Amino acid sequence: MQENEKALSPEDLTRLFVERSNAGDAAGVAALYEENAVMAYPPGSQTIGRDAIQQLWEKVLDGAPRFEQEQPLPTLISDGIALTSTPPRDGAGARAQVVRRQPDGTWLRLLDQPEFVTPAP
Repeated sequence: MQENEKALSPEDLTRLFVERSNAGDAAGVAALYEENAVMAYPPGSQTIGRDAIQQLWEKVLDGAPRFEQEQPLPTLISDGIALTSTPPRDGAGARAQVVRRQPDGTWLRLLDQPEFVTPAP
């Protein structure tokens, strides 16, 4: 089994997510998350843990969706923790992730909020 490319910067995670999703690689997508990561998806619920995230992406990727790269907003980094975000092209509102530097210097997602939708007034 070939080892996946690792994120050497926080911004790499978004690029790798798109590449792996478009390749239908749910295990590769899940490998971008820490073992106990929390993802706020599907909307209104949470998916907790790398195994559950992989199972979720297996279902999502069965439909062969196409993802496009989104230009990241400036990353905030403090003491091995970073906040990454992108303004989505699909009008979903916003995307944000808290990522953490791993002991080997690479980065993994800890918290993932793939969609922020503006609340109705």
